[in-house]
Amino acid sequence: MNTNITTLAKPEYPVIDRNPPFTKVYGNFNTLDYLCFTTITSVSVTVGYLSGIKSGLKGPKMLTGGPIRLMGGFMYAYQNSAGRIMGFSPNDGEVTQYQKVRGFKK
Repeated sequence: MNTNITTLAKPEYPVIDRNPPFTKVYGNFNTLDYLCFTTITSVSVTVGYLSGIKSGLKGPKMLTGGPIRLMGGFMYAYQNSAGRIMGFSPNDGEVTQYQKVRGFKK
């Protein structure tokens, strides 16, 4: 399900797609998005393990916190990627890429 948030704020950068589908946003992930995604997940697993006060709670806290932060890391990366496509974040690389591929004009 796509939601059009462009009615709430005006994009400051060139708009590539006002209402991008999931596949386009996910396909637009760059190295920094993947780095943030994996860092958030790995740090949360470590913190979950270390926060277990009793030795019997370390594993369950790690296994519970991991998937929750995995989703959080993915949502953070998705938000960054979608922001670039919709023109709410700096998107020079995306504009250059879409100019070459589809003849996109600023």
